[in-house]
Amino acid sequence: EFWFLAIAGNESNRFALTITGATSSVDWKLAGRVGRSVAGPDPLVDSYLSSSLVEDFSQLTSQAESLVAQHTGLRAPGFARACVLDRHEWLDANLVSLRRLLSPLLERISNKPSRFAPLQTRVTAAEMGFLLGWMSKRVLGQYDVLVPESSDQDRGDSVYYVGTNILLLEKKFSFRPRDFRLWIAIHEVTHRAQFLGVPWMQSYYTGLVKEALSHFDPDPRALSLAWARVVEAVRRGNNPLAEGGIAALVASPEQQEGLRKIQALMSLLEGHGNRVMNELGQKHVVGQKRMAQVLDARRKRRGVSAIFSQLVGLDAKMRQYEVGEAFVTAVELAAGPRALDTAWRGPEFLPTVTELIAPEVWLKRVGLSVSVS
Repeated sequence: EFWFLAIAGNESNRFALTITGATSSVDWKLAGRVGRSVAGPDPLVDSYLSSSLVEDFSQLTSQAESLVAQHTGLRAPGFARACVLDRHEWLDANLVSLRRLLSPLLERISNKPSRFAPLQTRVTAAEMGFLLGWMSKRVLGQYDVLVPESSDQDRGDSVYYVGTNILLLEKKFSFRPRDFRLWIAIHEVTHRAQFLGVPWMQSYYTGLVKEALSHFDPDPRALSLAWARVVEAVRRGNNPLAEGGIAALVASPEQQEGLRKIQALMSLLEGHGNRVMNELGQKHVVGQKRMAQVLDARRKRRGVSAIFSQLVGLDAKMRQYEVGEAFVTAVELAAGPRALDTAWRGPEFLPTVTELIAPEVWLKRVGLSVSVS
């Protein structure tokens, strides 16, 4: 399972949209405390099983990079740094990325005075901490696209692995540790190859996110209008949480357009990552099919967890895997195993949200001929 916490655009905007009315900087220390409380203790942090993680992931990340480069043709410069974190360390790393991403927005909001500012900043911090803490118990790996912009030399250009969560799954389902770890590493370094092996991808992605945030209106009246749209959706018999959670509902028309671009990009990257992960897994990972079945079932939550996933839009993100992978598979079957290379030529070659569910339209637009078998 993969999360960009810059986190892949959708979540970046989702966090920003929780800040409505906040008029000073977020209480980041409080966000960290809430997150660590929700994450809870690492049940296996002192286990003898954890001793193999650092050495294994150092070796397997390097192996995965070689496999991904040969399979996709995408070669990222340098070498990824495998960084095994516990849940609290993952939480802290993502708070740093989130703070860097949202700083321009928070500065703009801080210029609008409000007598409720002290309360609002604490509420916002608690919301961020709660969501990140909840996610820290589920994340297995992550390539943080914002880290290379930081001055943190210890984690620059890092691929994160949340050791406790990986160990728990290995133990619960009796996965062969090195095979499962290689499989997870393949997915994460595929995302690194996408962002660093495609020269324009990182700047394009961060540009989309920053543009979407620039349209955010902290005026409470805008939020009132957004909730009116929610009510209208319910009246029409639609599920107002189906397409991205609360964030998508309260987005302005400008933000809606930005979110669609981000959604299309992330669906492609997530789908491509899954496709590469499974194709290479079939050749190099013992038990890959069962691992894929377990993670697929894990994404299909039930009960309270399912409701929470809808509220914060994680269900929509899970659909990105399915839509994106179906698109990549259809393109490869129709035009050959390297047909997707065309998408890496430039932003204008990326599929739109509409083309993702109609790959034949994208193939025609970019001039790819359909192979005849």
